[in-house]
Amino acid sequence: MEALVLVVHVLAAVAIIGLVLLQQGKGADAGASFGGGASQTVFGSQGGGSFFGKLTALFALVFFLTSFGLAFFASEQAKDVSGGLDYVPSAPQVEETVEMPELDTNEASTENQDIPTVD
Repeated sequence: MEALVLVVHVLAAVAIIGLVLLQQGKGADAGASFGGGASQTVFGSQGGGSFFGKLTALFALVFFLTSFGLAFFASEQAKDVSGGLDYVPSAPQVEETVEMPELDTNEASTENQDIPTVD
């Protein structure tokens, strides 16, 4: 179910991006007075502005609803994960299994290092 909501969410996002790029700006109507408006009669006499606007609003609604759905799935998954962490041991109860190596402090060991010394 979560995968289906995620796919619808991504498709709605891509559709919104495409519809916004297809829409014309406010200044594009000035070209219609010089004879450029005849090519937009496919969507009626007012052009495709209201059609694309309504379609964008519809996909925005789908995007927001799927966002809420994904947030719900994420919160349910977080409840399941935190439910498994009922017991966390404190520091004295944790066993120390790794022993730290001791460092040599001899003067002879510093002569073989690649780090230059300041004289």
